[in-house]
Amino acid sequence: MEFSIKGGELSKLKAGCVVVGVFDSKKLTAAAASLDAVSKGAIKSAVSSGDITGKLGSTLLLHSVNGVVAERVLLVGLGSEASYGDSAYCRAATAAFKALKSTGVTDVVIPVASATTKEMAFKVEQSAVGAISAAYRYTATKKLDGKVGKSVTFFINGKYDEKAIKAAIKHGEAIGEGMNLTKMLGDLPPNIATPAFLASTAKDLAKDYKFKCTVLEKKEMEKLGMNTLLSVSKGSYLPPKFIVLEHNGGKKGAAPVVLVGKGITFDTGGISLKPASEMDEMKYDMCGAGSMIGVMKTVGMLKLPLNIVMLVPTCENMPGGNATRPGDIVKSMSGQTIEILNTDAEGRLILADALTYAERFKPDCVVDAATLTGAMVVALGHVTTGIFSSDDKLGAELVAAGNTAHDKAWLLPMGEEYDEGLKSNFADIPNIAGRAGGSITAACFLARFTGKYKWAHMDIAGTAWNSGKEKGATGRPVPLLAKFLMNRAGV
Repeated sequence: MEFSIKGGELSKLKAGCVVVGVFDSKKLTAAAASLDAVSKGAIKSAVSSGDITGKLGSTLLLHSVNGVVAERVLLVGLGSEASYGDSAYCRAATAAFKALKSTGVTDVVIPVASATTKEMAFKVEQSAVGAISAAYRYTATKKLDGKVGKSVTFFINGKYDEKAIKAAIKHGEAIGEGMNLTKMLGDLPPNIATPAFLASTAKDLAKDYKFKCTVLEKKEMEKLGMNTLLSVSKGSYLPPKFIVLEHNGGKKGAAPVVLVGKGITFDTGGISLKPASEMDEMKYDMCGAGSMIGVMKTVGMLKLPLNIVMLVPTCENMPGGNATRPGDIVKSMSGQTIEILNTDAEGRLILADALTYAERFKPDCVVDAATLTGAMVVALGHVTTGIFSSDDKLGAELVAAGNTAHDKAWLLPMGEEYDEGLKSNFADIPNIAGRAGGSITAACFLARFTGKYKWAHMDIAGTAWNSGKEKGATGRPVPLLAKFLMNRAGV
């Protein structure tokens, strides 16, 4: 997608559509008012008709407005003027691009007006993210449905900091492209997006952005003692992979940020078989891995001055004659033994060995992302990602990054009180506790393998994909992770 900046008269810009806002009081933004003036009241007339209320996220598409060169004008509701801010802007921009997705529009003009350069850059960045994300179409196994956006022009009338605005476009573009890669990986069927496919995708990124890529095979994992990871893969004929990507953009020898993503490319539950209903959505159980691969694309596009390591343990969780049984005990890479009481609690098993492997990089911190627990969906729904951390400062840093990126997250509690359920008569630790606080006890399980560094866990079970009519991967938490890394890199 191409981005540009133009000034002059908004009404004279040639485009498929120009987007302007209206508040719920029916007051027009300055950009909307300028179009209303040249159209002799056409915008106010449309608003007065009641076809658009100004409610946040509402839209109305007008065709061939008198005096306006653009083929269409999209009115977008901004809600209350008194409460209008960054969050409302993001929601309105998302609504606008969603509305245009079902039209033939391929080039859009977005007016940008703010009191400060920082505010203007924020709007430009978020609009770029929204435009690229909205342009995503799944095409791997079906024909293209509708036209795809090709260009966005930011209309800025007056002086502005060109360097800051161009940087904002670059940042938004990189985040959007990272999200779309994550969505593509999640949406692909499990017979295509296999562990080997994820490894191949990582190798392609390494070529494109000069990352170092290492893929450990089954024999190498066996030598390392990654028995918990291997126990999950035993029922599948597809071999597991352990993917390592290294971006050495920071100072030589500086401790890296290590990102770990759960890569279960399909999860039947194993012997503890899941119900058939909606099991097809378990292709999304690799969205933790997909988000880490996606954010590495963002890192590569921005050439972040930071040392970053990505680890993706990936395999299928299938039933079969060789599959791990409930009651089996395995010895993890850390040396701790684990009693597997439920084979459907497999994500924490592959992460356990990955988190132990992370120690060799002597990290500044480790952040993992995983579609780990259904309990997280019950707790926070499909709106907010749950974060757990052994370091309050790191946890708060991630939440703050999510707030900035408008990719919401919430820091949840951990502690010894929640460890009571993680006791076994036959091993050092069971892989599940009771139902109560399931997301917390899952995080407490992972914490047993993170004692040598600062660590945070992101449970994205509720935010990584949508079900129903809007079924598909969301690309989250790439925006949060991107902002977290950008902040650390001083970008």
